[in-house]
Amino acid sequence: MRSIWNGAISFGLVSIPIKLVNATESHSISFRQIHTEDGGRIRYRKFCELEDREVTQGEIGKGYEDADGSIIPITDEDLSSLPIPTAKTIEIVAFVPADRIDPLQMDAAYYLQASGAPAAKPYTLLREALKRSNKVAIAKFALRGRERLGMLRVVGDAIAMHGLLWPDEVRAPEGVAPDADVTVRDKELDLADALMDTLGEVDLEDLHDEYREAVEEVIAAKASGEALPQAPEPAAGGKVLDLMAALENSVRAARESRGEEAEHAEVKSLPQRETARAAPKQTGGKKSASTAKKTAAKKTTASAKKSTAKSGQGTKKTASKSAASKSTAKKTPAKKATPRKRSA
Repeated sequence: MRSIWNGAISFGLVSIPIKLVNATESHSISFRQIHTEDGGRIRYRKFCELEDREVTQGEIGKGYEDADGSIIPITDEDLSSLPIPTAKTIEIVAFVPADRIDPLQMDAAYYLQASGAPAAKPYTLLREALKRSNKVAIAKFALRGRERLGMLRVVGDAIAMHGLLWPDEVRAPEGVAPDADVTVRDKELDLADALMDTLGEVDLEDLHDEYREAVEEVIAAKASGEALPQAPEPAAGGKVLDLMAALENSVRAARESRGEEAEHAEVKSLPQRETARAAPKQTGGKKSASTAKKTAAKKTTASAKKSTAKSGQGTKKTASKSAASKSTAKKTPAKKATPRKRSA
């Protein structure tokens, strides 16, 4: 692997010569800009504004634009002689537990390669010390024109360094979380836990970039003049109106995909959902216990009245109810007659 930086690790009074190499690589497919009419490449040419001519890469340097618009030239020699200890040194400043590092701070990853035989012993010493301590090293280093923060940890038999963003470069998550007052029920959490357990763990080595593979298929088809692969039918979308049903179906689908038996994937429906299916005409929601009792009493009274009217017989209670009904019936006309007297 080609090194992108040469220097040393400063570990107290111990200096470890190292080379910095990239630990990651991109496999993304890149495209060129073309003229859509004839397929010609679109290129950008670099012109000098003062001379109005195209310049080569060897003639291009860097400069800082001041507040008044003037340009202050800065050369690589100017930056290489910066009066900071991290210009050519990865300076370890602390050792902390790994969980102290917020993953939001993680940036590019590098391998620290021992530079030459003299670096083997101190390199191994630092690696083994990191292993035994179960900690990571926090360091400062300068790369590509700026000082950076880094985290050193052991990967296999090598020491890796993750570039870290400075704490003030990580934004606070203000206004990101929902501001609505939401209550999550225990049953919903239980189903979410069941879904997480069913999905289980995964070997990251088994994951791959399906988008890149699909793009490669499109490129190959166009190059050979074949028909382009068709996209699958989109899954039915829309709002999730019933979170419990969505969770239950997710658990069932996940278990079936893992080859588990159907009965193991069954999830009992909630009582309120069964009630809603049994009585679809009810729109007032759940009835209270007192309302249910009143409804039952009304039904019993109505049934008793019908039975009395048909048979003409009954118990003393039924007779008293009938008498009360007759008394009520007599009073009712009297009330209706009252307005006639007043109108006269």
